[in-house]
Amino acid sequence: MNAENPAEGHRQRLREKFLKSGLGAFHDYEIVELLLTLGSPRRDCKPPAKELIQKLGSLKAVLAASDDELQQVKGVGPNNSFGIKLVREVASQYLKEKAVGKQVFSSAKEIFDYLYVSMDGLKKEVFKVIYLDSQNQVLGIEELSQGTVDASFVSPREVVEGAIKHHATALVFVHNHPSGSPRPSNDDRLVTRDLVYTGNIMQIKVLDHIIIGDGRYFSFAAEGLISEYQTDFVNLKMRGTSENKRRVHRAKAGRENQGEYL
Repeated sequence: MNAENPAEGHRQRLREKFLKSGLGAFHDYEIVELLLTLGSPRRDCKPPAKELIQKLGSLKAVLAASDDELQQVKGVGPNNSFGIKLVREVASQYLKEKAVGKQVFSSAKEIFDYLYVSMDGLKKEVFKVIYLDSQNQVLGIEELSQGTVDASFVSPREVVEGAIKHHATALVFVHNHPSGSPRPSNDDRLVTRDLVYTGNIMQIKVLDHIIIGDGRYFSFAAEGLISEYQTDFVNLKMRGTSENKRRVHRAKAGRENQGEYL
């Protein structure tokens, strides 16, 4: 068999190495090589694996690459890119299902560690909502929108509909910045403020909004902005209540002056 396919012996040794030690003992190109074998069972996948790492820079970048980017490397075809995409999505789905029903997210760092794998390196902004119950157990995680390179579009109505569907009492928002910097834009701040206001109206608590960058994150809660927006909402509500009382008083006074009664 080795005479017909000289790469088979090397490939078998890689498989045995994986079964014995897992991926911890592997170089990045060896992991990519194993992934490529899923789509090319009888071809030497070591050269294109090395070229992918050299061209894209890391295993993370290979996993996040588009079909076009992968197939620019000689020896990488549609079956190979499909295999890589499938593994990436299966891993993401596994982590999602593992999280649902468990009280796993007690800090922004835990959420960052969980979602960084699936959101780092994306070319567009992706906005996700984590729905939680009163015990902060995860009820569901949904992607609500994909935006352009520098903006995503989030509808408070969709957020509320999702919360009702999941019977959620608390929410955490997460989105990525393709630029790599997690620093919030003015739009990020306005959207977060509006979502906090909407949550208050619907009696659904917004716990945090986390922006994922390149190996870093920004937490609106940790920076005190969620509390600030909560306070702003309460103050607006109080001012609105006071103004309504004044309007009712003025209207009542006007009718009394005209001899009318309530």
